[in-house]
Amino acid sequence: MKFNKLFILGIASMLTFSGCDDFLDSQDYTGKNSTNFPTTTDDVNKMVAAVYKSTFYGPFQGNNLEQYFSIANIMSDDMFGGAGLGDPWWQGIDHLMYAQTNQMQDLWTYSYEAIARANSALSVVDNIPDEETRNQTKGELLFMRAYNYYNLVLAFNNVPIIEKAPETVAEAQTVPEQREGKEVLKLIADDLYEACECMPSYPYDGWSKLAFGKVTRWAAETLLARAFLFYTGFYGESEMPKTEGSINKQYVVEKLDDCIKNSGHDLLPDYRSLWAYSNEYTAKDYDFVNDMISAGTCYEEGNKEVLLAINFQYQPAWSNNLHLTNQYGLFFGIRSDNNNADDERYYAGTATSVYPFSTGWGCGTVATNLVSDWKNIEPGDPRFEASVLDMKNLDPGTFSDACELTMYHNKKLPSIRSTGGKRLSWSLDAMGADPTETGNYQASNCTPLTIYRFADVLLMYSELTQDAATLNRVRSRAGLPAVAYSDEALRNERRWELAFEGSRWDDLRRWGIAADALAKQAGQVMYNCGKPTTMPEAGGGYRQRYNETKGFYRIPKSQIDLSGGKYKQNSGWEDDTKTQFAGY
Repeated sequence: MKFNKLFILGIASMLTFSGCDDFLDSQDYTGKNSTNFPTTTDDVNKMVAAVYKSTFYGPFQGNNLEQYFSIANIMSDDMFGGAGLGDPWWQGIDHLMYAQTNQMQDLWTYSYEAIARANSALSVVDNIPDEETRNQTKGELLFMRAYNYYNLVLAFNNVPIIEKAPETVAEAQTVPEQREGKEVLKLIADDLYEACECMPSYPYDGWSKLAFGKVTRWAAETLLARAFLFYTGFYGESEMPKTEGSINKQYVVEKLDDCIKNSGHDLLPDYRSLWAYSNEYTAKDYDFVNDMISAGTCYEEGNKEVLLAINFQYQPAWSNNLHLTNQYGLFFGIRSDNNNADDERYYAGTATSVYPFSTGWGCGTVATNLVSDWKNIEPGDPRFEASVLDMKNLDPGTFSDACELTMYHNKKLPSIRSTGGKRLSWSLDAMGADPTETGNYQASNCTPLTIYRFADVLLMYSELTQDAATLNRVRSRAGLPAVAYSDEALRNERRWELAFEGSRWDDLRRWGIAADALAKQAGQVMYNCGKPTTMPEAGGGYRQRYNETKGFYRIPKSQIDLSGGKYKQNSGWEDDTKTQFAGY
C-alpha cells in the first residue's frame, strides 16, 4: 500500500510550504515579480499550491464544507439535509431554501480567491523555462480556474467574471460586472479546451510522475465532458460556445476516447475497493469486506480508477489546520448524541454496531426514495450494499437530536475507524502510528475525497455516443447483465454507480427531470429526534421551489450589498420571508 506517498507526499503537503502566498501580496516582500518569477521548481510549487489551497481546501472557519460537492449531494433527490435540531442550513438547502442571510458565502468567497490566484499565476506562467513543466502547470491553473467558475455557475448562475489579474489599484477596486451563466460557461469552455490541448499525456503509473491529487490532462477532459453535457442539456443546445468558435459533441467524444485509451486509468476489479472501509486495517474486523484483505484493498497502487481526488493531511487534534483535513467525513458521518466518539455503536462486534463508520454531524441522510428505486429497478445490485448502510438494527429513539433520519446512511463519505473501532481513523494504522494513539474524530480523517473517476468517463462516453458498450463495462464490474442503450438505462446506471459522489444533482437538471425527481422526496418516512414523521413540503414544495429557481441558489446578501446594488438576486429568491427555512 502506497499510503505514505498518497497522503504525505501528495498535493496537500505542498500547502505547508512557507510563503506560498508571497507572490500574490500587494507588496513585493520577496523581490519576485512578473519578470523573474517563477523560474525554479520551488517557485512553481509555491505558486500552484496557493491555487490548490483555495480551490479544494477553503477557509478554516468553513471547514471545507461549503464546497459545491457537499451542496450538490444534499440538493439531489438521493439525500436529505439530515443533521440535528440546530442545523437548519442543510435541511433548508435540501428544500431549496436558506437559513442564514449569507449562506454560501464561503463557496462564493473562496472560489473567487482561487480564481484571482489562478489569474495571477497564469500571468507569469510563461516564465517557466521548461516547456513540459510550463504546459503541465498552465493546464493545472486553467483547470482550477474553470473548476471554480463551473461550481459558481452551477450554484448561482449569474456571477461576475474576473478575466485577468488587476494591473492597477483602480482595477482591483472595480466591481466586476455580473454575467449570465451562459457567458461564464463560455469562459469555462475556453479554459478547458486550452488545458486539454496543452497538458502532457502522462499515463497513470501509480502516481510516480505527478503527486497524488494533482490535476492531469485526464481530469481536464473529464470536466470538459461534464461541462459540455450540462450546457447542451440544460440550455437545449447542440454545441458549447467558446469565445471564438464552439465545442461540438465529436470533440468531446474524442477527448473521452483519449482518456479511455491512453490515460492508463481503468476500473478496479472490485467496486468495494474504491472506498476507505475496505482498507486492510479495517477490513479484518468488517465482515462485508474481510474477504478482500488478500485480494486487494483501497488505495493500493494509488487507486488507478481515480482521475482526481482531494488529498488531505492528518492532524492529531483540533487545530487551525482543520481545513486541511477531510472534514467531509465529519459532515457526512453518522450522528451520535453529543458526538460521542465512544458510543458502543461505533465498535465492531456489538449488536447495534455501525462499524467501521464513525461519528459526525449526520448530514446527508440517504433518501428513502433512492432506496426503494434502487431495490425495485436493479434488485440484487451489489453496489447498493457497497454504498448504503442499513441501520434498521438500531433504535431511532436513541438518536435523540437527529433530524431527517432515515435509518440509511451512505458508506462512501464518513470517516472510517480501524482496530475494531478503537482508532478513530484508519490513517493511524497506515502511517504506523504508536498503538496507543487513537486520533481525533474531528481532525484525524485524511482519506482522499474522490472528485472524478474512470467509471464516470465510461458512462459519459456511452451517453454521448448512444452506445451501451462502455455502460456495460461498468455493469460487468458489478456482476450485472448487459443491457441495450436507452436514456433510462444510462440514467439509472449513473445514479447507482455514482451515488453520493456529487454528480446526481446536475444530471437531474441537465436531463430536465429535476422537479419530478425532487417531488418524490415529499412524504417519505423519516425520524426527527427519534419520532416518526414524514418529509414536509416546505416553501411551497420541492416541485414549486425548483420551478421558481431552476436549482440555482440564493446569492449571499453581502455580495449584493458590496456591489452597491449592481448584482441582482436570482429568480425565486426575491422574497426572504417565503424562502427562509426555520428548521424543526
